[in-house]
Amino acid sequence: QVQLVESGGGLVQPGGSLRLSCAASGSIFSINSMGWYRQAPGKERELVARIISGGNINSADSVKGRFTISRDNAKMTVYLKMNSLKPEDTAVYYCNANLVVTWGGISRDYWGQGTQVTVSS
Repeated sequence: QVQLVESGGGLVQPGGSLRLSCAASGSIFSINSMGWYRQAPGKERELVARIISGGNINSADSVKGRFTISRDNAKMTVYLKMNSLKPEDTAVYYCNANLVVTWGGISRDYWGQGTQVTVSS
């Protein structure tokens, strides 16, 4: 059973910072990528940033220069440091991991339960 446990969301003023964490646990053979998506009310879920095995990073243009994603492989944890937050960053942020649970198995996506980030004065 794979679990992704997120922490770090909350309410912050515009220009402020938050750090999200997501730890994977359970029977995991290998992790292809870990990252963050977000979904604002009335909008589709979108990629924020993710790290692919090997260290390559994909991120949305809207967060480049403000958000930094990092990963601790030994802890199977991914972090998202969010600086210079804007009201339009308000959303539920979901951790995502694409991983394989057994040798020779098929990779699939797993999702965390989501953590609310609200940017407001």
